[in-house]
Amino acid sequence: MRWVAAILGWGVAVYAGLALYLYVFQARYIYFPELPSRQVTATPADIGLAFDAVRLGTADGETLAGWYIPAPAARGTLLYLHGNGGNIGHRLVQIEVFHRLGLNILIVDYRGYGASSGKPGEEGTYQDALAGWDYLTRKKHQRPDRIVLFGESLGGSIAAWLAARQTPAGLVIYASFTSVTELAQVLYPMFPASRLARYRYDTRAALQRVSCPLLILHSPEDEIIPFSHGQALLAAAHAPKRLVELRGGHNDALLLSREIYAQEVGAFIRTILPEWAE
Repeated sequence: MRWVAAILGWGVAVYAGLALYLYVFQARYIYFPELPSRQVTATPADIGLAFDAVRLGTADGETLAGWYIPAPAARGTLLYLHGNGGNIGHRLVQIEVFHRLGLNILIVDYRGYGASSGKPGEEGTYQDALAGWDYLTRKKHQRPDRIVLFGESLGGSIAAWLAARQTPAGLVIYASFTSVTELAQVLYPMFPASRLARYRYDTRAALQRVSCPLLILHSPEDEIIPFSHGQALLAAAHAPKRLVELRGGHNDALLLSREIYAQEVGAFIRTILPEWAE
């Protein structure tokens, strides 16, 4: 039966090798700055919006590229923290929706994305979010209670982290997860993925320290981040909070449910920012 032992030995070796690969190279499964391209090939001008190209410095020395898109008679400002795939040039549809809601918009690429310097990592993305917040509150002199955080997928976890440390008017999370460790176990059930994960992005823990109003957008049809994660985030958060069901998959729900999320986000904005003010 030596051949059986040999096969088992090879199986264990292959399994251990794959687990080691996931551990060492897991950043490749979290950050996708080149999906579909790292180049920023579109700007708000392509949808008829005036904007300022901005360069933000982070506390640890990186330079982030982004856009500040003003709205006439702005009700407030949205700090947009995008997902792990692509760059700011792939978010024009969402930018147009938020602009029509009467919001200034600041959107920046994380380090290693678009024209931003550096290499992405968990602590680095948190510092990138802080750089955006500091730009709005210090350079633009905007009041924290006129700033709304919007986090998309991975950006939802980053936005929750920021909201736990600052005092925004509100927080909107689209299609995010409870934590990378829990999501990894769902995506790679054949491995002890939760133990192998070197990244945490613990959205649930962050939300337990968030005191501002919360709106969660998630689709039961999401094929990447299960709807149960959105439900778990709702359960972990403090009131006032609400979960709105969208339709569509992870990457197209904001397109397929554009009217729904525009209506729901609009109602949320009018509630937390009741008066028009700069």
